[in-house]
Amino acid sequence: MKSDLVIVYHRQPYEEVETEAGVEYRENSSPNGIVPTLKGFLGKAKRGAWVAWKEAEDTSSPGFEPVIEISDSYGTYDVSRLPLTAEQVRSFYHVTSKEAFWPILHGFKERYNYDPVDWPAFRSVNWAFAEAAAEQATDDAVIWIHDYNLWLVPGYLRQLKPHATICFFHHTPFPGPDMFNVLPWRGEIIDSLLACDSVGFHIPRYAQNFAAVVRSLTGAQLVEECATPTTLAAAGGALNDRRMPLTLRHYGNEISIHTRPVGVNFEYIEQLSQEGEVRARYDAIRREMGGCKLILSVSRTDYTKGNIEQLEAFARLLERRRDLHGKVRLMLVSVGANRAMTAYAEIQEKIESLTGRINGTYGSLEWQPVALISQAIPLAQLVAYYAAADVASITPLADGLNLVASEFCAAQDLTRPGVLILSEFAGCAVLLDGAIPVNPFSHASMDAALDQALAMDHEEAASRMAALRRCASTWDITAWTQAELAHFKTLHHARNATLDNARPAA
Repeated sequence: MKSDLVIVYHRQPYEEVETEAGVEYRENSSPNGIVPTLKGFLGKAKRGAWVAWKEAEDTSSPGFEPVIEISDSYGTYDVSRLPLTAEQVRSFYHVTSKEAFWPILHGFKERYNYDPVDWPAFRSVNWAFAEAAAEQATDDAVIWIHDYNLWLVPGYLRQLKPHATICFFHHTPFPGPDMFNVLPWRGEIIDSLLACDSVGFHIPRYAQNFAAVVRSLTGAQLVEECATPTTLAAAGGALNDRRMPLTLRHYGNEISIHTRPVGVNFEYIEQLSQEGEVRARYDAIRREMGGCKLILSVSRTDYTKGNIEQLEAFARLLERRRDLHGKVRLMLVSVGANRAMTAYAEIQEKIESLTGRINGTYGSLEWQPVALISQAIPLAQLVAYYAAADVASITPLADGLNLVASEFCAAQDLTRPGVLILSEFAGCAVLLDGAIPVNPFSHASMDAALDQALAMDHEEAASRMAALRRCASTWDITAWTQAELAHFKTLHHARNATLDNARPAA
């Protein structure tokens, strides 16, 4: 049966686990993140489908069913597993997406690596995704494509499904022309995105950058914009933009530019923080800390995440504040990425080396200043640490949004509020009002933020956290889902009306 909503994303929408009884498809353990967020849409469609890749030694005989039906708490939907060889995955994802696109998207031009890119292979994989999506979709389906590694899919899909409503959503930053146009394939990428009915972004700055790139390459006209709502423009933020583009016109076609930050399941985390197991773990953490204040930082291991800068700032704190020795600890959760990728392996090694140096220089038998965790922590335990932390320091050098900051706020109890230090270069900084803003490129800014957070009194901390919780709950996952569904409905009706007007009279 064809589907009226097809979601295209590179990851499968479940955890595939080998058991003695065979393969089990388990729901993701966390309710947050892109996969469970997107799955929430499948249950709202008459019939939904998901397109992802699955590794196979032989794509012509992959050894698994290309399409399976899944029934879980989100509903019943089809999953189309596109077979890709290990070499195709390496070329399309680890090389082109991570070595060429990722550094440009995040403003790290010096890390851009053009030489190993096999562009025909990237095209081939994107074409295969488009074919798989077209196979699942009705002629007038909504097809929703996610993230930069599938940039060419919309253009191919428009050839295969000319009457479909095609939407694209970016979960990363989007740079301005001076950075984006470093990519030699920029014209092909933008032409593909202009085949969409809608191109989506988390915050207005990324949408403005996209509009500027499109104008620089095609001369497309910005025909509609609006003032940015105050709820998306926290005072003084480096990523603020006071205007939001709404519609581009290119050769008679109108493309909606849609801005909406995805949120966390605020209510779920808030409730989880009060459950008996989590409260027991919270109490245990506070006992373990004794009189120490706990600074918590949670991210992936990536040069964009600012983990090195975080550790260096903590080392400077211990160097200049001898009075804090034995009274403060940093728990750095830096979940390891693929060590086969040189850039990430180097960052992980630097993190481990710097952690050892700090502990060796300042630690004692009774006090270890830094606890480094390189494995993912189950959500219930993580929520306990969120609740127990005195300070959450979230300081990426660049981040499309960052959901950790909102999770921290959702887990907080105002009777013992924590303080949020938040990089101005995290997308969520424009919507989370109440954090201590920090410039992670500035030693002075990082140092001042730590001093301010550790010295903050209860009244100010409670006031700031109350504001942060209001913001995080306003931009939660329910609000995002409702807004996206309404957007799809509007686009779908507009495309059908256009097609009806274009048909000759009987």
